[in-house]
Amino acid sequence: MHEKRHPTRYLGEEYKRLVQESLNWELKELQTASEPICTIDGKQVIMLCANNYLSLSTHPKVVEAMVEATKEFGAGAGSDRSIAGNMTLHEELDRRLAKFKRAPASLTYQTGFMANQGLIPQLCGKGDLFVSDELNHGSIIDGVRLSRADRGIFKHKDIENLAQIMDEAEKHQPPYKHIWILTDGVFSMDGDTAPLSEIAKIAQEHDAGVYVDDAHGEGILGEGGRGIVEHFHLNRDQVHAEMGTFSKAFGVIGGHVTGGEDLRNFAYNKSRSWLLSGGVPPGVAAACIAAIDVLETEPEHVKKVWENRKYFLSAIQDLGFDTGNTETPIIPVMCGESKEAKELAQFIWEKGIFALPIVYPMVARDKARIRVQLCSKHTESQLDKAIKAFEEGGKKQSLI
Repeated sequence: MHEKRHPTRYLGEEYKRLVQESLNWELKELQTASEPICTIDGKQVIMLCANNYLSLSTHPKVVEAMVEATKEFGAGAGSDRSIAGNMTLHEELDRRLAKFKRAPASLTYQTGFMANQGLIPQLCGKGDLFVSDELNHGSIIDGVRLSRADRGIFKHKDIENLAQIMDEAEKHQPPYKHIWILTDGVFSMDGDTAPLSEIAKIAQEHDAGVYVDDAHGEGILGEGGRGIVEHFHLNRDQVHAEMGTFSKAFGVIGGHVTGGEDLRNFAYNKSRSWLLSGGVPPGVAAACIAAIDVLETEPEHVKKVWENRKYFLSAIQDLGFDTGNTETPIIPVMCGESKEAKELAQFIWEKGIFALPIVYPMVARDKARIRVQLCSKHTESQLDKAIKAFEEGGKKQSLI
């Protein structure tokens, strides 16, 4: 008889391997609101790794909207939006987002991940083609994997390589029925932006759709924080689906997709993640609407996060750190090996700075880094303290 095997033993063994190779995530507990100064694991620290770019998660108007809507409409929607949970606030949020994005229509999802995982597999099937940037977010990758479509991967931001793949696709027999080019707008590990204008041009030449995940760009890029499509002055005939999330610059939670009326109608009829999941709580929808209000009426938040980015980036580069190809308030402080990144993160943590190491498989094995994410409420004194901690740690580990 074969040796009796416990069905979950391998889970613990795999976790031990991750720990031994410094590839595991070590969860810390946030015990206060997400603010520049917060308490984590009982320690007061400067937060340098939140997605809360405009500090809207604690904005009084956003918080009040959530509280008041919860009192009026309850804690939950009571059902999927497709059945009995499509509330007035959901419809209002869809309309307000489309207006903010200067587009015909939007559809909100429960999370950004669910938007990609639910919609992307429905855009292409057998006999179709997805062409995707090699550094796209995992939710895009998973969405593509759920489809029966063929796939092509182009080198990161390499327009010549993309053009070559698209030219080859034209020769495919039988001809592809539908082709979509998929790209992040802002790449979350490096903080660089997609060459969206060039991508849109190639797509037009080949009658392909363009799908951009602007989770880290909206609220930051474009006039009034309207995102990467606005940033490049493109229209909805050039970028056909603009996906995003309310959990970053908007400071709340939820995903969304923006484009034409046909896209919205297709998305809510075909996305199983939307159809088969409960509607977001009414308080969440109201808070997202309030966040849009703030972006439209208080431009100082967007201005300040860019000022903070310029201040921190200049100082950290002057110290001699490699900051990769950043173009946004996401600033990678490159370390090389995973062990180096984890040691630097631990050093600055002990100095009162919280910024996570990003290691393999999130990035290549020799591209580990500390990912700094700045927000509009960081003060110069807070940033100075962080810069000093990076300087001391970088010198100790011979990174600078």
